[in-house]
Amino acid sequence: MLARIKGLLLIVEFVVTILIMIVLMYSFEKSNHKLRIAWAKMQSFIMGYKVIIKGTPDPEAKLLLLNHQSVVDIIAMEGIYPKNICWVAKQEIKNIPLFGHIITAPKMVAIDRKDKRSIIKIIKMSKERIAEGRVMAIFPEGTRSDGKHILEFQPGGKILAEKLKLKVQPIVIVNTNNIFDSKKLLARSGELSIIYLDTIDPKDDENWYEKTKIDMQRTLENELANYTSHR
Repeated sequence: MLARIKGLLLIVEFVVTILIMIVLMYSFEKSNHKLRIAWAKMQSFIMGYKVIIKGTPDPEAKLLLLNHQSVVDIIAMEGIYPKNICWVAKQEIKNIPLFGHIITAPKMVAIDRKDKRSIIKIIKMSKERIAEGRVMAIFPEGTRSDGKHILEFQPGGKILAEKLKLKVQPIVIVNTNNIFDSKKLLARSGELSIIYLDTIDPKDDENWYEKTKIDMQRTLENELANYTSHR
């Protein structure tokens, strides 16, 4: 019951603060990244979660591949990653009245999976964002998982990395669905893990994308076992 009440209150807080953030990001464009970091850290305090970081972000990586289970994935990464992330998001989010500006204001990239030409637009926009010093980030599964299994990768991440010749760093995020489950509207305090894996250069192995999924699944399983035995 307490987790449900906390979840409902969190939704209200999200609605209010996201709308405020949109206004601030449009008003103070040059401080966009700092505003997002401040908001993410505020959410960490409100939700009461602690981030356990394993591994190190590679400054040469230009594309991050992350598993996806909760909106907390994005919030946690925004709060700890040292560079300005440009998220590749679903077009459906951008199309939400008012709230869709959470994609537009910080100049994220939206993908329309129904439009085959969308990947051409994403490649062009990603090239521009990288030239501005940002790092691209994509959820290759294309949707949220149950937090225990990594779903089949969609081709977007592979195409983006290979077309732009980007070094890729996989990142495994663990336990965010227990911090906030938006489907069941349950919110709890606790720990989550962000695990940086070794950076990959796609030109070194034509099967890198498939192997990355396997490595991420193995890492996820090992970390979940650690949560079960020690937490």
